[in-house]
Amino acid sequence: MKAVAEPLEGNKVKLSVEVDEAEFEKAVDAAFRRLAREVKVDGFRPGKAPRRVLEAKLGAGVAREEALREALPGYYENALRETETDAIAQPEIDVTAGQETGPLTFDAVVEIRPVITVPGYDTLKVVVPSPEPSEEDVNAQIDRLRNQGAELNDVDRAARKGDAVVLDIHGTQNDESVPGLDATDLTYEVGSGTLVDGLDDAITGAKAGDAAAFSTEVPGHEGAVDFKALVKGVKEKVLPEVTDEWASEVSEFDTVEELRADLVKRMTAVRLANAQMALRSGTAQALADLVVDVMPDALIDGEVSRRIDDLAHRLSHQGATLQQWLEATGQSPEEFIAGHREDAASSVKVDLALRAVVVAEGIDISDDELDEELTKVAEDAGEKPAKLRKQLETNGVLPLVKLDLAKAKALQWLIDHAEVVDEEGNPVDVAALTAAPDQEEEQQD
Repeated sequence: MKAVAEPLEGNKVKLSVEVDEAEFEKAVDAAFRRLAREVKVDGFRPGKAPRRVLEAKLGAGVAREEALREALPGYYENALRETETDAIAQPEIDVTAGQETGPLTFDAVVEIRPVITVPGYDTLKVVVPSPEPSEEDVNAQIDRLRNQGAELNDVDRAARKGDAVVLDIHGTQNDESVPGLDATDLTYEVGSGTLVDGLDDAITGAKAGDAAAFSTEVPGHEGAVDFKALVKGVKEKVLPEVTDEWASEVSEFDTVEELRADLVKRMTAVRLANAQMALRSGTAQALADLVVDVMPDALIDGEVSRRIDDLAHRLSHQGATLQQWLEATGQSPEEFIAGHREDAASSVKVDLALRAVVVAEGIDISDDELDEELTKVAEDAGEKPAKLRKQLETNGVLPLVKLDLAKAKALQWLIDHAEVVDEEGNPVDVAALTAAPDQEEEQQD
């Protein structure tokens, strides 16, 4: 088989393919064997009728047409590999010769993945949350612990934010009670916003014995719901003092200093994980923001389909369907797809831009790096690396594995060369941010 690729306008390529007569004849023979199993011929058992008998009964053109239908996709895929054409859409195929006799020739016009350049990729600026908690952050956590042990003392004054009020609340629509929206002697923290919209504004400034009325939308109920709230008491929170005795009561530590140190350690671990995720996603987004090329619809549609398939697969493991999920979330298929297109377009930009960085920086994956990755994947799958490698080679996806590794390497290159700052604009130590936990402990020691 011979294949030649000719660039066309509109980011397309024309593949001119020729399959010699001997090679296509093998496909014709296979077609006759299939027909022999399907067509009843007097005097022969199913599948045993000779080709000449079938030709006489059906005509040579039937098998050739069958061979064309079955073999053409394979010839096309081989042509893509032979010409290293990165197709991103379905081809338009035109058979130009071979329908009746002789070698098979066809043309395939297909849209290909665009190759872009990304000026400025080596000067990215990425903002991440500070991996270190501030004094205010630690104090806020201390106050949360104090709040859990706060005493509530009755006060004879108007309710204000942070107070606890005891109230009765009643919801109606058209002067009829709404099930589930009544409560008696409910203790509620003013300003918490944990009940229904409008309640905080209605009871702020109210004293014991005061009544308030307001209307608001409530999820699960059509139309506004009318509420009446009776404030029966106002209680002020009295927080415990921050002492070593208090610290020993609310934690396993004997002193406030030990408690604070533990809070700093825990909060740092969480913030560090958040900063690490933000570093990777922020670098990718900063790279995507540099891309000015219009993304092909074929790539965006493909990414949307991949995301939908992924969600459907995850839902199936939970015993649900995508249709059920859409109904539960109140989305139409069109709304769901539209909501994913913007993110899909961004992902496509990141993918093309990372490919551009791979080329620009000459990033390559060594055999050792590939073997290391295949060994890791094989161990996770409970397979032998050699077997996995052979499967990937047979399926023609080994180059895709190398490309994914190269793009990951490119992303790390961008991270290493980016200007990374926190929300206040302070420089962030990328090396410390990306260090493994054991490396961090060694650095601290």
